[in-house]
Amino acid sequence: MKTFFLSMAGAFTAMLVFILLMVAFVFILIAGATSSAPPTPDKVVLSLDLNMEFSDQNAVGGLAAFSQTPGFIDLLTKLKAAETDDSVKGVYVRGAMIGVGSARAEELRDAFHRFRDSGKFIIAHTQGTYGMSGPSALHSLTAADEIWIQPGTDLFATGVTFETEFLKGLFDKIDVKSEIYPFYEYKNAPNSYNEAAYTEPHREAMTALAESIWNVSLNDIAEDRGLSVDAVRSALESGPKTAQETIDLKLMDKLGWPEEAEDAAKERAGKDSEIIELASYIPPSISLKAPLIAVVGGEGAIVTGGSEGGSPFSSPAGFASDAIARAILDAGDNEKVKAIVFRVDSGGGSPTASDQIWRAIKRVQENGKPVVVSMGSVAASGGYYVAAGADYIMADRSTITGSIGIFGGKFALEGAFNKIGVTFDTVSVGGDFADAYGAGKFTQGQEAEVKAWLKRGYDRFLGIVGEGRGMTYDEVHAVARGRVWSGEDAIDKGLVDEIGGFIDAIEKAKELGGIDADVTPRLTYYPRRKTGFEALESLFGVSEETARVAYMLGTVANNDRVQILIEDLATADSVNSGQMLAVGPRMREQ
Repeated sequence: MKTFFLSMAGAFTAMLVFILLMVAFVFILIAGATSSAPPTPDKVVLSLDLNMEFSDQNAVGGLAAFSQTPGFIDLLTKLKAAETDDSVKGVYVRGAMIGVGSARAEELRDAFHRFRDSGKFIIAHTQGTYGMSGPSALHSLTAADEIWIQPGTDLFATGVTFETEFLKGLFDKIDVKSEIYPFYEYKNAPNSYNEAAYTEPHREAMTALAESIWNVSLNDIAEDRGLSVDAVRSALESGPKTAQETIDLKLMDKLGWPEEAEDAAKERAGKDSEIIELASYIPPSISLKAPLIAVVGGEGAIVTGGSEGGSPFSSPAGFASDAIARAILDAGDNEKVKAIVFRVDSGGGSPTASDQIWRAIKRVQENGKPVVVSMGSVAASGGYYVAAGADYIMADRSTITGSIGIFGGKFALEGAFNKIGVTFDTVSVGGDFADAYGAGKFTQGQEAEVKAWLKRGYDRFLGIVGEGRGMTYDEVHAVARGRVWSGEDAIDKGLVDEIGGFIDAIEKAKELGGIDADVTPRLTYYPRRKTGFEALESLFGVSEETARVAYMLGTVANNDRVQILIEDLATADSVNSGQMLAVGPRMREQ
């Protein structure tokens, strides 16, 4: 007992020391924040390193929220504000070596063009790009005034590849039976469990998507560099290019090192100019009398329930239905808010959660508040479901969207357990369906009930889309059946209203909200963004063990293929617990 109390005393002392250290740290931060800041330089060059990873939206929890790490849309709004800031002369961009994603490259390109049109410059530098990421690393830079490439490096910017993993061979070896039923043939997420390779509809959809993204990239690069599309296609499809060959082909402009390109940017800005990171840049304040536009963001898997997970290392904004629906309703209740921009970056999730968010949008519309959806890199399946009822939908040409469909079922695990000597017996009351989600296979009657349930979910999804898009059931079904579309193709199918990014969605919200075109609105974010100290406080609710496990999982999951497998296992667990899912196909853009 004495040892126990001594151990408790030691633990208490350690905890007290830790708290005192954290308090001291907080006071240091406060002192630093309240001390006299250096005056803003008269000549500023903003820097943006595309090798850094940014979530689409500002983090709502974890270390990222504590550090106030901006999301991608925050960078876009800062860059937009810098257009009218006389102290900002230009932007220096460090190109990504691996890639930024095709839709994100589009939004950056548009932002860079707007910035240049305001009379300012952009100088970009790359240390080479690598083809496993497709053309997005190059695509994100070509709108710059000049592009530098480091001597001795290479340009790999080959075509677009989607890679999908299939687990049927593994399931066959361990005698797991996949009884997952998609609605319909293009609903390809279950193919990872049901098939050993692409089906014809799966391959058809993926090929069309890849071709659309590739052609968008080629056209943009050609336009930015003053080249023909055929010349760009020939250059990129003929394999890696040395730095000098890249310049000879007019894809880039100068050989040089990063510090030389940075010096060139400062020289162009003028004497005594300074470099400031775009993430740290504080734009000039907007009048408190300016009209408000609310921004609601959802990122990641759409789930039922509350807002935050338990990991201090999590960074995405999250897409929990209670939190997002409440955010939309709160924004709608704010009489000063003229319109809502709903930023969606999600491959889907729970139809039930999606339904709740869709209904929140309908409620604020009933009160006269317009809602504009801005689709990020992906807004598919449940990600399209939540968007379908908006007044206006905008997407990038390379946004992955559609995937209007449902799947569900289970994995029959009895055979796998039998192989290791585990057997099952059942006592069941409450009807023939009571044991449907046991270890064995569905009976014929159970299978019929599951398929009828899924068909009802599919029909409701199509009804939601038809109502929002002014289409009949048959018209929606013709472009649905689970098929993914690029944003460019979705325009032709009536699923999207206009090609445009987040900044364009703000402009559309101004129009629908009755705000004059020449007025700069203030943006207010829902859910309310935590201060760094509020995020720090929330971190103490996480156990050391949880943090350690989350960190290890996060480290492992940095591998794309491992991440996809983890997502597959999570989806499999949801399916096996009897959930209906509206999730797009698993794929990696390479």
